[in-house]
Amino acid sequence: MREKLKEFLRYLRIERKLSENTIDAYRLDIQRYIDYLDNIGIRDFRFVTALTIQNYLKLLGELGLVPSSVSRNVSSIRSFHRFLADENYIEKDPSELIQSPRLPQRLPTVLSLDEIERILGAIEDNTAIGIRDRAIVETLYSTGVRVSELVNIKTGDVFLKESFIRVFGKGAKERLVPFGERAKRELLKYVNGVRPGLARKRKSKDFLFLNFKGEPLTRIGVWKLIQKYVRKADIRKRVSPHVFRHSFATHLIEGGANLRAVQEMLGHADISTTQIYTHLDRNYLIEVHKRFHPRW
Repeated sequence: MREKLKEFLRYLRIERKLSENTIDAYRLDIQRYIDYLDNIGIRDFRFVTALTIQNYLKLLGELGLVPSSVSRNVSSIRSFHRFLADENYIEKDPSELIQSPRLPQRLPTVLSLDEIERILGAIEDNTAIGIRDRAIVETLYSTGVRVSELVNIKTGDVFLKESFIRVFGKGAKERLVPFGERAKRELLKYVNGVRPGLARKRKSKDFLFLNFKGEPLTRIGVWKLIQKYVRKADIRKRVSPHVFRHSFATHLIEGGANLRAVQEMLGHADISTTQIYTHLDRNYLIEVHKRFHPRW
């Protein structure tokens, strides 16, 4: 299947004379599509149906890709299948009737890397609460965890040496999520230098993130601190903790990360097939995170 992709890219370069940047965008889109087909057991393009493509596009949306990006993927997949049909590799083009998603008036909010840097830059790193808040923001963006998952992380769930956090998601499903070196640095500063001073024997209950009273931080508490730093950074978007999850997924996917790996890190059930969900190797997740996350 990957040989067909190479032929398609040669066709784009030689016959359609597209720029290298455009060809790279096609390559990323189709490579990710082929990875998906491989994951669901399709090894020949003749077995791809319109439903296969629709399920794939639905998965992109579920993982946080904005409609404009999904539309670009539709265009890439259509061009690829048209090429396969023209070259007689397939009898019928399954993408022929696939529609691009309508773009809603309000798109899901995704922060740019520059905006994330500005939010982090607005947090003082010379106070105990500032160090805690930097660790929170870095953890949200580096792991893509839900805010409900973040506030329930215990100190025993953080494996700093291995760069993993154990998270209990919806339905109490456990997963291990990698985090990058920048998040690791901030977590180390918080865990070793700040949390011991915040902790109170009967109040803290081994929760990782604590408020100034030594109690576990709540979802509302995280929301409030995010709002404070968004205002300080003069960002005009509506930003909630969940926006960091959208941004995490979007930046990884747009960078070329394997969809199955992103799906695993987000803790999504497999919405495209009924096959048994198999977990990916931890070392592979770290490699994907390291290669494609902008703030490793």
